[in-house]
Amino acid sequence: MMNIVDSATLRSGTSGTVRFDGLDHGSQVSFFLVNNAPGEGPGLHVHPYPETWVVRSGEAEFTVGHQSVRAGAGAILIGPAGIPHKFVNLGPGRLELVCIHANDTIVQDFVPEPAVS
Repeated sequence: MMNIVDSATLRSGTSGTVRFDGLDHGSQVSFFLVNNAPGEGPGLHVHPYPETWVVRSGEAEFTVGHQSVRAGAGAILIGPAGIPHKFVNLGPGRLELVCIHANDTIVQDFVPEPAVS
């Protein structure tokens, strides 16, 4: 049987981002539907599985390990397992992207930002 989930029931906080843990809905895949204002984005974090990002609108700077890249609407990026990463909305509008987690539950550990020399 098909399972239909209203994304409005999965919103948390005021950012507009939706968190979907597949385990709760009979799926082996999890994701975030990100809707961030300029300057917003998660802190540096890591997952034990790869993460795939699909930029729907806006422009973001993605940092994966020591590499940074700007990406806009239509870009698909893949971050490998175990490598710290983050992204930030470069503005001026909202950033909408899908963050696909190859796991039935989102496992996300935040790590300290490296010291700037």
